[in-house]
Amino acid sequence: MYIIIVGGGKVGYYLTKHLLSAGHEVVVIEKNPKKVETIINDLGGVAIQGDGSDAGPMLEAGMNRADIVVAATGDDEDNLIVCQMAKKKFGVKRSIARINNPKNEHIFSVLGIDSTVSYVDALVAQIEREIPAHSLIHLLTLRDVGASFIEKQVPDDSPVIGVPMSELNLPDQFLIALVIREGQALIPKGTTKLLAGDEVVAVTSTTQEDLLDRLFAGELGRRR
Repeated sequence: MYIIIVGGGKVGYYLTKHLLSAGHEVVVIEKNPKKVETIINDLGGVAIQGDGSDAGPMLEAGMNRADIVVAATGDDEDNLIVCQMAKKKFGVKRSIARINNPKNEHIFSVLGIDSTVSYVDALVAQIEREIPAHSLIHLLTLRDVGASFIEKQVPDDSPVIGVPMSELNLPDQFLIALVIREGQALIPKGTTKLLAGDEVVAVTSTTQEDLLDRLFAGELGRRR
């Protein structure tokens, strides 16, 4: 099967690695030359530098013969454009889009995107396996009344790197619910330490959506 992935970040990288190991033919389209270089060095010549929402890189990648296109960038609008162009301009039969904001899921469905995947889906599935049902019900209730699911990457120079989760000065109504590290989803515990490059998913109220940025910048301090 021939699969084109647009977006060579952590999601795109590990997805490509997995699909290649399963025997599929894969090409990644990525804007950032450093990410392209990393993919080529680690996985072989399977990456093309360019804007995956433009027709030129799509043609270069062979979009007209792709069986599946996966839009895995960190921007929902870009992912929507990629999938629509792949289906309408190049006739790709199946499109899959990463969704970063769960509120956009309905829009993608209405506009004909075949499948969507979000960190929220991974979060809920993991929590269902790890914690009691009543806790999951509480989480989903918060989601329905305006809670936000926020996903950010831990910067390389963040002062929270190596600090146990129990020592982070997290405010009330703010939960670090999932850590994605090297393609694996982890439910953090008090002893869990964040590492550079971790993808962190937090649940909080819509009035505190900047808390992850502030936490990673060291503005919240540590518990005493």
